[in-house]
Amino acid sequence: MKEYQAEIIAVGTELLLGQIANTNAQWISKQLAANGINVHYHEVVGDNLKRVSSTFHLAKKRSDIIIVTGGLGPTDDDLTREAFQEVSDMELMEHEESMKKIEAYFKKHHTEMTDNNKKQARVFKGSTVIENKVGMAPGMIITHEGKVWIFLPGVPNEMKSMFTNEIIPYLYKITGQKQLIQSMVLRFIGIGEAKLEHELQDMIKEQSNPTIAPLAQSDGLIIRLTVKADSERQASHLLKECKNKILTRVGKFYVGTDYETIEKKALFMLNQRKLTIGTAESLTGGMFSQKLTSVSGSSGVFKGGIVCYDPQVKTDILGVSTELINTKGTVSYECASALAHNVCKLLKTNIGISFTGIAGPTNIEGKPVGTVFIGIANDKGEELVEKHMIFGDRESIRRKAVLKGYEILFKFLKSIN
Repeated sequence: MKEYQAEIIAVGTELLLGQIANTNAQWISKQLAANGINVHYHEVVGDNLKRVSSTFHLAKKRSDIIIVTGGLGPTDDDLTREAFQEVSDMELMEHEESMKKIEAYFKKHHTEMTDNNKKQARVFKGSTVIENKVGMAPGMIITHEGKVWIFLPGVPNEMKSMFTNEIIPYLYKITGQKQLIQSMVLRFIGIGEAKLEHELQDMIKEQSNPTIAPLAQSDGLIIRLTVKADSERQASHLLKECKNKILTRVGKFYVGTDYETIEKKALFMLNQRKLTIGTAESLTGGMFSQKLTSVSGSSGVFKGGIVCYDPQVKTDILGVSTELINTKGTVSYECASALAHNVCKLLKTNIGISFTGIAGPTNIEGKPVGTVFIGIANDKGEELVEKHMIFGDRESIRRKAVLKGYEILFKFLKSIN
């Protein structure tokens, strides 16, 4: 059975300017994966005839199924039809049923229809026309020189309606594809990308089905497992088998699967152990607390937090001694320890976590930018304080410090039976 390669092309300058996100490509990719069709390329091209034509020429050379969204509207910068005509030399014609629908729309709304709206009813001769049940411009399916071209509006609800009702059944018919593609994301923290790959080197080298792809992300490392299977049951079995094999090697760094983020995991572990937490944040300015409180159910474990940027807040509110600050500094092991213990007592929580450090742009107390101390203390007097050197600009230092804080909390909670 032939394995079809698909490509998704989004037409629209607004996508390139970042005015809107290309959610269409993401959604279409998920639908194709669920039906066993590989997507090898995503392209975004602006409203320029030469560039759209060039993109179409390239797609024709490398893909079997080309899905184009956008550029089917009534204005001069809607150039998808013109670009494909340049590529295919196919004839455009007015689609009578679509034209009637457009005229009826303007009549119903008592609005004068301008001539350029007729453009939306133009389709390629010999194409399969797809009715737009929620908008005006129809879609099209065209087979040209052995390649399947599918043209859909860029408006998401119009595109999704056509794709679900017409395109999926059509693609299933031409590909005869009975397999599905399913993915699982495994999340890890506290292990570097190189170390993770080293531990799984033989599995990655010998991978076939599922495939194993380690990826670094802003909130830790993930491994994406992707499997092809004849049924959801078979896919689930193969993914679970591979996951278990991976966890026998690097399970101590494992956080969760798919949408189980580190903050969700921390909340779960706190709930499981019936523990509450409070925060004292200097460097991070409340970012750790914000991340935790973004999770539903956090009110059951999070009592509150104090942003203690100014040394006086550290002394007057959180009870850090002036002598400690004068001798050790605000960016120190001792200060982080005192903040964690004191916020735990002040807010009457089981655990206190503190952040103090230097995000830049200048050094403080003779210590370089990127110096970070994170402290954790509990109501039994136990503590875990770590120093880290974090590199990057101001915001990345703060963001990485928050992630490191979750890593330390994760480690601390795992040590509690």
